[in-house]
Amino acid sequence: MTTASPQPVGPVDSSRIPRYAGPATFARLPRLDEVSRADVAVVGVPFDTGVSYRPGARFGGNAIREASRLLRPYNPAQDASPFALAQVADAGDIAANPFNINEAVESVEAAADDLLATGARLMTLGGDHTIALPLLRSMAKKHGPVALLHFDAHLDTWDTYFGAEYTHGTPFRRAVEEGILDTSALSHVGTRGPLYGKKDLDDDEKMGFGIVTSADVMRRGVDEVADQLRQRIGDRPLYISIDIDVLDPAHAPGTGTPEAGGLTSRELLEILRGLATCNLVSADLVEVAPAYDHAEITSVAASHAAYELTTIMSRQIAASRG
Repeated sequence: MTTASPQPVGPVDSSRIPRYAGPATFARLPRLDEVSRADVAVVGVPFDTGVSYRPGARFGGNAIREASRLLRPYNPAQDASPFALAQVADAGDIAANPFNINEAVESVEAAADDLLATGARLMTLGGDHTIALPLLRSMAKKHGPVALLHFDAHLDTWDTYFGAEYTHGTPFRRAVEEGILDTSALSHVGTRGPLYGKKDLDDDEKMGFGIVTSADVMRRGVDEVADQLRQRIGDRPLYISIDIDVLDPAHAPGTGTPEAGGLTSRELLEILRGLATCNLVSADLVEVAPAYDHAEITSVAASHAAYELTTIMSRQIAASRG
């Protein structure tokens, strides 16, 4: 049992200050510079130079923060008050060069290293999916190769785009090549839609990925899918990466590469809740492009997914302290 930590500083009291007033930190939580430490740091990466179709995900983090104003401190689905169990704080944004992808990848990795060195787990708000690679590099330095659950309409294991190795469609091939993933515990969830050829699936299987398509979720149900994923992950350190386009465009129109036939927001949230016993070391949520959104549909879904992930991490941190 470790020494008890100071009482966490929670969100602004919405019974005293209206939700629409004041700075839009994630869930109205304190900034990192307003607290002595953070167990979970919510950090943005406003970068979308790696996209292959619609741009705009550089504005995703702040759109998610704005939508998160309506989040409340008690999570009944997990029977937990995450912001009372652990100190969660908004760490602002990591500045990444929008004109140089290689330099941006290095900057994200260095900033993630610094945050992890404080003992925090990361809830990263993208940005495009390119940023998953430097985040996984940082995770591997701390935990060794990690298990990966990748929620996405797409595989993101392609080799290159226009000869570029670092794009939002290539991060997990690079991660496998670099040995930073535990290839016995890799899964895509929610994939669907056309591919360039069957070789895409063959290559993906050789890298060690299992696939749960969006149709599998529909036919088998969220409880069975979550159970399968838990068994595959076991007690390994787990990183979850969510591309918001895993949701059907009806539930997430504000994204760069929408594909018909996706998950509902309810299915995504229920699968995440079913992973609460996994050893979640950090997570990201990417590809929210608010210029294509309306009524904050996509940002609201993203903020709730990030809330569930943050709750899982907070519960585990509290349990580890006894």
